[in-house]
Amino acid sequence: MFEEEKRAAAMEAIKHVKSGMKLGLGTGSTTRYFLDALGELVKSGKITDIIGVPTSKKTEEIANSYGIKTVNNINNIDIDFDGADEFDPDGNLIKGGGGALVREKIVAYNSKNVFIMVDSSKFSEKLHKFPLPVEVIPFMEDQTLSHIEELGAKCTFRDNKKFISDNGNYIIDCRFDYTDTGLEQKIKMIPGVVEVGIFHNITTKIFKGNGNTCEIIDIKKL
Repeated sequence: MFEEEKRAAAMEAIKHVKSGMKLGLGTGSTTRYFLDALGELVKSGKITDIIGVPTSKKTEEIANSYGIKTVNNINNIDIDFDGADEFDPDGNLIKGGGGALVREKIVAYNSKNVFIMVDSSKFSEKLHKFPLPVEVIPFMEDQTLSHIEELGAKCTFRDNKKFISDNGNYIIDCRFDYTDTGLEQKIKMIPGVVEVGIFHNITTKIFKGNGNTCEIIDIKKL
């Protein structure tokens, strides 16, 4: 069911793509449906002159396999298309399940619009279901983890430090009793932390799959 919803969300979101656009290209299973559909449009010539800013090396490989031009430094991205691990009614997100949260946040921050594609299981009234990913540099990382735990979390290194991000860093998955947007700044104040997987006040629209249909949720930014 959720795969059908992911595809429905991606197929609705791609209707907003026009030739000549600069697009943020997200990472994850839902975004893969979007990338495949975009690739087919490019290959068929229905969409032309697209420039993509990939949020991971994997996404870059997929985009290039379809002949989509990619860059990693550009201004005025029209729309960033990405997924999320969890979202609340205000459009706040938990991201980083795929380990690309740093590049995902940079691309989202530099986009005019951020369109998030999700299945219905990703919704929560309050962010708490998905462990909060935090990217940290590989230097005194055990101490960095301990300082995050002092904020009330139970933390583990992803795959016991075997997972390395595209930036050469570790990901710590943090289980809090609750996750609010104020937590982002508290964690980012800890030296060694690169980025936190809380995305606050950045989403423009959410495309939520419901069965084989899609609900579009407009988010009012604060």
